[in-house]
This record gives sequence, structure tokens and C-alpha cells, in this order.
Amino acid sequence: MNLLFKNNPQLLAAVFAVLLFACNKDSGIDPTPDNGGNQPNTGTIIFPDKEGLEVFDGDQVFDGLILVNDAAANRVYLMDKTTTIVHEWNLNGKRLGNDAFLLNDGKLLAVLESDSPEITLGGFGGVLAILDKDGTVEWSYEYSNEDHIAHHDSEILPNGNILFLSWEKKSVDEANNAGFSEGTEVIYDAVLEVNPNTNEIVWQWHMWDHLVQEFDDTKLNFGDVASNPQLIDLNYLEVKNPQGDISHANGIAYDAEKDLIYISANFYSEIWVIDHSTTTEQATSDTGGNFNKGGDLVYRFGNPTAYKNNQGTRLFDRNHHPNLLAGDRKSNMLVFANGFNQEQSTAYELKIPENLNLTPNTNNEPQVVWSFTDTELYSGRVSGVDLLPNGNRLITEGTFGFWEVTESGEVLWRYTEPGFFWRGYHFSKDSQAISALGITF
Repeated sequence: MNLLFKNNPQLLAAVFAVLLFACNKDSGIDPTPDNGGNQPNTGTIIFPDKEGLEVFDGDQVFDGLILVNDAAANRVYLMDKTTTIVHEWNLNGKRLGNDAFLLNDGKLLAVLESDSPEITLGGFGGVLAILDKDGTVEWSYEYSNEDHIAHHDSEILPNGNILFLSWEKKSVDEANNAGFSEGTEVIYDAVLEVNPNTNEIVWQWHMWDHLVQEFDDTKLNFGDVASNPQLIDLNYLEVKNPQGDISHANGIAYDAEKDLIYISANFYSEIWVIDHSTTTEQATSDTGGNFNKGGDLVYRFGNPTAYKNNQGTRLFDRNHHPNLLAGDRKSNMLVFANGFNQEQSTAYELKIPENLNLTPNTNNEPQVVWSFTDTELYSGRVSGVDLLPNGNRLITEGTFGFWEVTESGEVLWRYTEPGFFWRGYHFSKDSQAISALGITF
């Protein structure tokens, strides 16, 4: 072949021209829309030689955007897979409470820190806000005083109302009367729903109304933990926090079809499922709602030892980002399992049962349909996992950065830079949210 080209310089020139044309034609980021994320990635991304960026198989990397929440640097921005920032929000001196999510209208729903917080556990917020693309606050609602504070995560509902997590405080006497074993005050989790048009709390659920304890038979909530999986053991306390933070929820997800809320209860290493179809009054009880369980747990998974169940395999040792999937995967959920004590994290996809049975001394755990881990994957805090349109997964390793891996577990792409990354959310370049921001490619 070399001799052929040597003796035929015109042929060599012709071949070179064809190759040059092909390279120019295929260079850059392919602008073909993915129609909301239903088509495979077909473009070729030209990756820069950049510190912190590792590309193992660029042809399989999905050409999308990542909404980055960097709590350490107090930044929220959109970047592509070349790590180019295509949009950043000016937070105008406000600090992230953790989550910020891009809505379809191009506005950002964020949990921000209160100016004068009185409960300052890790992940505290206090203010829910909607910001325009320039960072101007168009709406805000403060839920912060000495007895409670909004924290970590929020989610917008189909009716426009907003769900959010709250820490609520009980005094030492109240905790003792409830059968708490530690002799301190308690900070427990609640989920509230606010109407942004009126700033009224229109629904709420409190963990405190659904407890069981075996510590003191003269106090409230006394009962057999193993016989009551629908209740939460007040004294599970695998993680003992001197401030009385017993559950440290860090994420919520909403199932609109079944009107259920999924809560990531970090210190219980579980996901709890509660019925949102109840009234607030029913949510304090054990009857009412579509599942007729009131505010008791409809389902729970991840750590059967949290309710003294000797059946089922424990999956989580701390957990983040309960992420319900849609389409043909709508019964599935992605969860980032931190693996705190093992110092080894795992990303899971789980098939949630169609019938949410919660039975004592029974294997109630969901089916693992996919998992990924790696000797270099570990973050004891924050983190998450998102499904990409071509079946790849975007993993946020909170103390490192981001990974993209295939369904079969092949690592395609990694990017690290100094920061503390709460979560990364995937957005297709032609998605409604990106179009609303006025970003074109």
C-alpha cells in the first residue's frame, strides 16, 4: 500500500482530500435533536485535552447537558460533555441549601439557605425559590424558625404546588414521652406541600406521627418493631447524632400515577413510601387515602434491619437521590447507595413491585435489575444517578465529579474538578427546558 501511494502521488492526494472532507463533516457536536430523549446519540463529540477529563470511549458518550449543583462553590450551571459551561445562574449572594432543578419553562426551582437559620444541620436550607435564567428570584417562601427548617430537596407537582422536606424539632421532654432512648431533643423529618400562589401549606406528613419503640413500655409508641413494618423505629439509631437528627432525609420523588411520595431516609439507609392522596388529618393516622393506611408507610426498602426484618438483603448503607423512571421503565427507580462504612458506592436500578405489600418477617425488598460499582467509586455523602436517553447512566460522585457508564458497566467518560456535587441532572439539548432558556446548538 505504501508503495502504491509513493508511486501515485495524485491518488494519495485524492484519498487525503476525501478523508479531510469526512473529518470536517463529522467534527463538532452533532446537532440532531433527540426528540425529548427518545433517540440514540449519533453524534461525535470533539473532546478537549483538559485536566480532570477522561474519555475512554467517546463514540458512546451521550451528547447531552448536565445541570451541575456544586454546593461547595455555591454554583448552579449547565455544562456539556466537553465540560464547556453553556449557562450559569447568578445566585446574587444567596447560598444553595442543596437542590436546584431546571423546570420546563426554563426557571430554576431551588432550595436556598435562610439568612438567619436556627437549625443548621448539613443540607439545611430554609427558603424555597424560583429563579429566572438571570438568577432573579421570582418567588420565594421561607420556612425557617427555631422549630423547623426546609432542607435538601423539593419537587414540583402536576398542579404547580411544591413538595419539600422539613426538619421539625421536639423538646427533650417530648422526645422522652415518645420513648426516645437518648435523653436529648429530636429533629425528625416531615414532608410539606406549599401552594406558591398563596404561600399556604396545603398538606403535610410527619414522621413523628408514625413511630414505634421497644425501649420503654410506659411511654408512647411502645410496640413490637418487627411486627409493625408500617411504623418507624424511633430508636433505630445506626447513626447517632448529638443534635438529635435521627433520620436525615435527603431526597424526595413523586409518583403522579399512584400519588405516592418516596423519601430517602439517609440515617435509616432506606427509602420510605407514603400516600399523598390522604388529607393532612388522615396523614396523622393509620387509615384513609388510596391505600387506606393514612400516613403509615405504604412500602419501604433498602435496609430490612431498620425494622428488625430478618428476610431480604440489605442494599444501602446511606443513600441519596431516589429517581423514578418513566416510559417502559416506569416501575423502576435509580438510587445512589453511598456505602458509607465499606467506602464503596453503588448505583442501583430497582424494580418497584406493582403491589406494594409490606409484611412482617417477609422479604419486602425490590428486585435489582441493574447495578454499577467500581473500586474508584465512593462518596460517603450526597451523589446521585440519572438515566440517559441511550441507556447510559450519568453518575454523580459527590466528592469527585461525574461518570458516564453503559448499561453493561463500561466506563465511557469521567470528569472531576474541585467541588462538592449534590447531584447532576441530565437534559437533552432540544428539551423544552433548554429551549425555554434560549440556548441553541
